[in-house]
Amino acid sequence: MPGEFEPHRGTVLIWPVRPGSWPYDGKEAKRKFAEIAGILSRHERVWMLADAAHVAEAEAMLAETCSVNLKQAVESCGGNAEICGKPSEGPATVPCGVASEQSVESCGGNAKAGGKASKESAGNCGYQVLEIPTDDAWARDVGPTCIVDDRGGVLGIDWQFNAWGGTFDGLYSDWRLDNAAAAKICAELGMDAVDAQDFVLEGGSIASDGEGTVVVTACCLLSKGRNPHMTKEQIEARLKDMLGAEKVIWLPNGIYNDETNGHVDNIFAFTAPGEAVLAWTDDENDPQYALSLEDLQVLEQERDARGRKIKVHKLYIPSKPICIQASDLKGYRFEPGEDEREEGERLAASYVNFYIGNETILVPQFGDANDSKAVELLEELFPDRKVWPIQARCILVGGGNIHCITQQIPLG
Repeated sequence: MPGEFEPHRGTVLIWPVRPGSWPYDGKEAKRKFAEIAGILSRHERVWMLADAAHVAEAEAMLAETCSVNLKQAVESCGGNAEICGKPSEGPATVPCGVASEQSVESCGGNAKAGGKASKESAGNCGYQVLEIPTDDAWARDVGPTCIVDDRGGVLGIDWQFNAWGGTFDGLYSDWRLDNAAAAKICAELGMDAVDAQDFVLEGGSIASDGEGTVVVTACCLLSKGRNPHMTKEQIEARLKDMLGAEKVIWLPNGIYNDETNGHVDNIFAFTAPGEAVLAWTDDENDPQYALSLEDLQVLEQERDARGRKIKVHKLYIPSKPICIQASDLKGYRFEPGEDEREEGERLAASYVNFYIGNETILVPQFGDANDSKAVELLEELFPDRKVWPIQARCILVGGGNIHCITQQIPLG
């Protein structure tokens, strides 16, 4: 399994429409998803899944975002409209940013107009709406986890998805469309799918350094709603076998009050082989303090698959808890059997839930004093990528954040 920081062919997202996740028909969330897709599509392909009833809406909002991006690109390119280039993957695609090597040349070689172009990404920008129905919009968890074979070919693992706990503590009662999504994505993207439907796993519960190390949380992978028939040792062996891993590091905890049972992508993320960030707070009265401290103590004692001690940077959580407000509650429409939110409920806000794209870092922002500090640290850790601060509370109220709604497809 490659590291997320390795070159992407593209990114998968899913149009947000579930009434129990996205308040007020998801109006604010849809604008944010389109914004994120527009930024990513400057440097890599974006595939947006939508059901038949929302394909036209998704296409219209993405087209609007694309036109804004194109205007900005043209202005930065001295008014040369050829910057947008030609779509490279069929009539259903719309190009954004630099779409081909020729368009960079027509811009006088100014790759900054659409981002830094490369042979890997040239001709592969833009977006495409795929008519694939899902139960919700968490592409990280329902999309395929991609691995690369010895010849450089990309395959997608089709794990079983059961809404983060199935009948034990899952968040909704019917997840059949979500569970079918990974195989359909693989088919649409021309990837072979690896059948792992006998094993419950979500993409947000694993982190890879691309060099044989995988990090997980025990609170999630050992939860009774996942694979209760398997021991820790059996689960670890399965991860190694499926992901090509040599070492699995088990962190005990995730982010406080994370309804996924503590996905690793809210607490820990690799920024490079041998280097990572960990969600942190100095406030000993915050319940997150003890959780993060225990994780740090594990990391300080561990070595990765190459024998390195992982250099850990503390990425501070928001200084004040982000909670559900009464105005949020009025916008939800919950189905029978669906987990319902409550006023004052603390959400799992974490800057660690950022996404590494080609040439970009998308980091959530919450209107908090620590927003700018998160941006500064990520700029330091990713000097060759542009860090995009994304106001993301409207994603957080759905239950996750930017990393949760994206799933990378490696270039291979």
